[in-house]
Amino acid sequence: MICKEYLGEGKNIEYKREIPSNHEKFLKDIIAFANTSGGKCIVGIDDKTLNVVGIGDVSPFKLSDAISAMISDACTPLIDNEIYAKTINGKTVLVIEVPPCKQRPYYLTKKGKEASTFIRVNGTSRVADNQTLKELEFQGANLSYDSQRVIGEKFDKKEAIALCDKLKNVALSNCKTRRERDAVKDLTIGKLEDLGLLCKNGKNIAITNAFKLMTNHKENNVKIQCALFKGLERNIFIDKKEFDGPIYEQLEDAYKFVLNHINLGAKIEGLFRKDIYELPIEAIREVIANAVVHRSYLNRSKIQVSIFDDRIEVFSPGTIYGGLDIESIKEGRSSCRNEAIAQVFQYMKIIESWGTGIPKIINLCKEYQLIEPKFEEFGDGVRVTLYRFQANKRTSEQANKHAGSGTRVQARGFKYAGSSTRVQVNKVNRIVENSNKNKELIINYLQENQEATTSELTEVLKLSVARVRAILSSMDEIEPIGATNTRKYRLKH
Repeated sequence: MICKEYLGEGKNIEYKREIPSNHEKFLKDIIAFANTSGGKCIVGIDDKTLNVVGIGDVSPFKLSDAISAMISDACTPLIDNEIYAKTINGKTVLVIEVPPCKQRPYYLTKKGKEASTFIRVNGTSRVADNQTLKELEFQGANLSYDSQRVIGEKFDKKEAIALCDKLKNVALSNCKTRRERDAVKDLTIGKLEDLGLLCKNGKNIAITNAFKLMTNHKENNVKIQCALFKGLERNIFIDKKEFDGPIYEQLEDAYKFVLNHINLGAKIEGLFRKDIYELPIEAIREVIANAVVHRSYLNRSKIQVSIFDDRIEVFSPGTIYGGLDIESIKEGRSSCRNEAIAQVFQYMKIIESWGTGIPKIINLCKEYQLIEPKFEEFGDGVRVTLYRFQANKRTSEQANKHAGSGTRVQARGFKYAGSSTRVQVNKVNRIVENSNKNKELIINYLQENQEATTSELTEVLKLSVARVRAILSSMDEIEPIGATNTRKYRLKH
């Protein structure tokens, strides 16, 4: 009988019909869970069919002791775990639960750190690359890359004082009230050291990676690439730019790029006209700021901001940090990869308290009655998708409602600010109506066929795989079943 309690293997779930004779195949999943966000390995469920086969006549207590000894003997450092028996579909299975552990990296003692430090990526366990291994070492030592001393570069007092003035000016420009501006304190050399931009090298002052990133650094990968695409795919560029320089300036440049290429309307209050964008601009800024603050600066990739007709995607290099997962960060939990950068961005009032960014993005989009943003983790980074139009209402109605009572929004439609391309309201409505029709087609197909793969639905809708997946992720009426590589969809009962 198929296990209905779990929908299939994923980042935090691994099934084993039995403990394999080659123990390393089993232990690599245990190590991967310890090095990432934790997980459960369930012995007694077939990983291909999802059938619950149980552990048979084997004593769960003896098997538990054997597994515990196996983990203890083969892994370094010692991995915390809890092993317990559970009944599923009338059969006994054994659950090995591993929390996200702190003494990273974990690896097989015999094979060594470089060859057997495994991490969990999209339902599979794989060996960590050199960059990821370095990050795990920083985590295990309770250090952050941005606070480390830059070797070979000297401290320049004039440059540091100039940076103090620049950061304070940014902080003042982001204040909304006079009281906030009055509360902004001067930065000093000592304060830069407290924030982690400077450090001590013996009796001398030295710069850290964070200081370098806040000035005119020469890191080729520390850039933000922005692009406006025609349609829904990455096929035809309409506009593209790459921003370098101090990372807080990159953020501002990328933010302005997005505003120049999203729909802009007007809210009329009495005799005055006020611009109103189709998306909450605070959410746009927060998404880009999160990408800059939480990205891995060891990763050689760049931040990418991509604008399509129906969505904005922001890709940040580096997987979710500190043993957290997608659900954890949506709930407001935070583990900061770059503590010095985060503290400086807080001083400049670019970000608020740690952990508030993601819930804020979700709530802002909810207030605009937009589809909930999508958060995805890949092998080399995290992607956040903001959807540009409502799922079931016309954009003009949305804008009027958001403008509030006593105001009206111009009904002549939106335009791409700063662009010659104009998008009329009827085009927006057509996109929304097509989205609803596609959802109806999916529901009808599943009612007739019970279940379907993504490729089958691609044929039905005559859309790309990426577009179909985006539609599926926005539908509350359906649920995924099976392992990642054989996943199907069905209507919820």
